[in-house]
Amino acid sequence: MSETHRVVAILPSDDLDASESFYAKLGFEVVSDHGHYRILADGRGWHLHLNRVPGWPGDVEANPFGLYLYVEDVDAAADRVRALILAPGAPERKPWGTYEFAVSDPSGTLVRVGRVLA
Repeated sequence: MSETHRVVAILPSDDLDASESFYAKLGFEVVSDHGHYRILADGRGWHLHLNRVPGWPGDVEANPFGLYLYVEDVDAAADRVRALILAPGAPERKPWGTYEFAVSDPSGTLVRVGRVLA
């Protein structure tokens, strides 16, 4: 994998501390803090930027953003956020060939965590 060719999501957040705490449960750590802008990574390939946007979103249900985090051990990731999982009984096999679960971050971003089934 090339460090010079990749994509990173930049998510708006009204409460960077709450967002940072949420993503820490999934394995992210702050690698750079600029006050209104924080860069997070897990040291294994996940990268995420959080940008402070006061009042974002006005209605958490209206947040259009979503992330898909691929991980080898879906069950271990689920155990770290079990109380936040949106669908009872998840993680579960999906018809599109993944084993996954979904949670919502403090700003309403849908976060799916899973892996492709062999």
